[in-house]
Amino acid sequence: MTIDYRKTDKAHVWHPLFQHQRLEETPLAVFESAHGTTLVDAEGREYLDAYSALWNVNVGYGRQEIADAVYAQIQKLPYYPHSQINVPATVLAEQLAACLPGDLNHVYFCNSGSEANETAIKIARQYGRQTYPGENRYKIISRYRGYHGFTYGALSATGQARRRKAFEPLVPGFLHAHPPYCYRCPLGLDVSSCSIACADEIERIIQSEGPETVIGVIAEPIIGGGGVIVPPDEYLPKLRQICDDYGLLLILDEVITGFGRTGKMFACEHWDVQPDLITLAKGLTSGYLPLGACVASTAVFNAFLGESDENKEFSQVCTYGGHPVACAAGIANLEILQKERLWENSEKVGAHLLSKLETLRNLTIVGDVRGKGLMIAVEFVQADGTHLETATTNRIVGQLREKSIIVGKSDMLLTNRKISFSSHHR
Repeated sequence: MTIDYRKTDKAHVWHPLFQHQRLEETPLAVFESAHGTTLVDAEGREYLDAYSALWNVNVGYGRQEIADAVYAQIQKLPYYPHSQINVPATVLAEQLAACLPGDLNHVYFCNSGSEANETAIKIARQYGRQTYPGENRYKIISRYRGYHGFTYGALSATGQARRRKAFEPLVPGFLHAHPPYCYRCPLGLDVSSCSIACADEIERIIQSEGPETVIGVIAEPIIGGGGVIVPPDEYLPKLRQICDDYGLLLILDEVITGFGRTGKMFACEHWDVQPDLITLAKGLTSGYLPLGACVASTAVFNAFLGESDENKEFSQVCTYGGHPVACAAGIANLEILQKERLWENSEKVGAHLLSKLETLRNLTIVGDVRGKGLMIAVEFVQADGTHLETATTNRIVGQLREKSIIVGKSDMLLTNRKISFSSHHR
């Protein structure tokens, strides 16, 4: 049976991030079932899913509550476009507003994290035109190593050349700054004395471009696919202050970090920072059904209010946005998260795991161990401090899989050198 599935898959399926020419060399697994944190393949072998699929099965596999909610809703109202009201979308929006920080009260539903960020970018640009009519505010600043999605706007904000170069030229108006990657500081500074220079760089870009041309900054509170980069505690508050000083929108991409993964319900709560727009997906339904959301503050939402002849309404249409069945899954998922307070479990188990992984630092192959909650990375290096080559990293991931442990990896690198510190760097 497994061989038949593989033969059919090889003939007809185009998998992401996979070189099909090497299919015989690196055969794909056939997963048939899952429960808790365990995946089961077609041969009945069990694996610990230490990656949580793609950082998104936050409540674990096999939650009957979500299956029951989906079944009940699909019988009652399987679909109607969100041009009208459906009860699950309304209830979920209210529940999200209640658990998000500050006055993030207005929810635009879509299908994925990429679409959520695409939506945030469009809202920011339209907000700029309506709030600053005498200016031309459309530019958005993001960071290298950040990932915001596969749609063209979100990809243009993404700061990973490897993901972008095959599709260039991209959307104009996106600028990139260096990330708060303290282990390999791209500015050559020491975090103990740098005064968060990577945030200052964003302010310099604003000044150089002209504040009247810039409308926002988009950032993951903790960079995910770019290497699990946790910023210094002063970084996000400083970013919030810079946006306030120049009248910019702060867009926080919590597609990965949201819904308990980092030890807080939302990662921005670690630093008591409220964005103007927040983007959500992944843990919103724990992957049981596709659902994304962009949530706006009251001030941003109010900028879209006006008379019918002003054309201020947000005119993006998403066929499946606010899908009643997906939103029913989201309601059940959020109830599990809150009832079981799973962000507290992430904090507790993550701290234990991080302390155990810290013991690997005495290995010459391990350069850094970092993370928050259950979002943790081990950075592999060669003897001279440069990144371990991809082939060797792949072998390590493969060896873990042979031991029935599935982990993720990132090799989208800006530099292959560990910067040494000297006086002229400070």
